Amino acid sequence: MKKITQRSDCPISYALDFFGDKWTFLIVRDLAFYGKKFYKDFSQGKEGIATNILSDRLKRLEGMGVVEARVYEQKKTQKVYALTEKGKDLLPILVEMTVWSAKHGSELEIVPAFVARAKADREGLLKDLRARLE
Repeated sequence: MKKITQRSDCPISYALDFFGDKWTFLIVRDLAFYGKKFYKDFSQGKEGIATNILSDRLKRLEGMGVVEARVYEQKKTQKVYALTEKGKDLLPILVEMTVWSAKHGSELEIVPAFVARAKADREGLLKDLRARLE
């Protein structure tokens, strides 16, 4: 895993040093919104992530403390992935990205009920998302 270096003391630059590629937030999205837990689940996503990239991003997210990997009790050779508290703290960002995309992306696959709930009751939605991840 490549070491992440901080380019400056700017908070936005800091966040981009960690999440500034096109795959990292998709893995977090899959954990948070789609309940994916296994390597195979992530590798079969519609965006088509390459296995070497997926492996690297999962290791990076683990190293950053955003994702934890545990041995799957029913099959000891598999890992099960989950968001840590640090990872769950990204939920508001994902919700805001979804709302922004719904506003500006006319051809996107967005669940209208999710966006409506996010606009009407962001705190309630975030609380429900966190509870589902427990």
